[in-house]
Amino acid sequence: MTHIFASISQNAFTYNIGRFEFTGFGIAMLAAFIIAQIVAQREMWRRGHDPAPISDLVFAAVIGGILGGKIYYAILMGDVSALFSRAGLVFWGGLIGGIIAVLFVAWRKKMSLLRVADVGGIAVAAAYSIGRTGCWAVGDDYGRPWNGPWAVAFPNGAPPSTVGNMTRMFHMPFPAGMNPMQVVSVHPTQLYEVVLAFIMFLILWRLRDHAHAEGWLFGVYCVMAGTERFFMEIFRAKDDRFFGPFTSAQVIAVLFVIAGVIIMQLRRNVTERAPGIHAQPRSA
Repeated sequence: MTHIFASISQNAFTYNIGRFEFTGFGIAMLAAFIIAQIVAQREMWRRGHDPAPISDLVFAAVIGGILGGKIYYAILMGDVSALFSRAGLVFWGGLIGGIIAVLFVAWRKKMSLLRVADVGGIAVAAAYSIGRTGCWAVGDDYGRPWNGPWAVAFPNGAPPSTVGNMTRMFHMPFPAGMNPMQVVSVHPTQLYEVVLAFIMFLILWRLRDHAHAEGWLFGVYCVMAGTERFFMEIFRAKDDRFFGPFTSAQVIAVLFVIAGVIIMQLRRNVTERAPGIHAQPRSA
């Protein structure tokens, strides 16, 4: 690899109103949680259940997602101070933290945890598709160096996709003598995930009226999310391969796929103890 170029150059999106700065990431996160609430409330109502508690669950997801993402990032970096940096909203940490927070609030409200999970998988897929546009907007979480037709350079990314940053932070190999300040092109993995997450949402939306027990659809989400993340890690610029050739995110992805298959099997049939997704009519 002697020359790396890109016909597309991305610049970070920020907008200032007086003393306030709005970033593409912040706007995308806000939109993601709003969409998640709309999708979850609509689906809960369609199934004949009270959608009112969804707003509390979404708030819990925000808090749990931020804390989970930051804690995961701090552990990954081995640096407690990373908890207080602006970076570090790692997907798996945020997802796991959000799931724990949502299920805790649902348990406190005496809601069916599997019912919440069944609806939540659809909402998370929709939110993730929107949220990843924020990573694109700030130039974060891009991929490995690439010369392909839709390769993108991030001269103002977080961090900029320069030879020096890619070598120091991700241990990417470059030919000797390349200028450390040279901006190189990479896989736009943020956009890959926007598309794949939207496809996941469409599949879950198509299956939302399934005839299985509550919770089955969340198993489908786990399988798809784990599979998507495992293969996406191949293209991402990362340096956390603690398990041979596999990253920590790939190991978690495999565990999610296994958990999803188990959930799908356990919630395959509707029984007296495993109700279907639609509310039963109340007896007079």
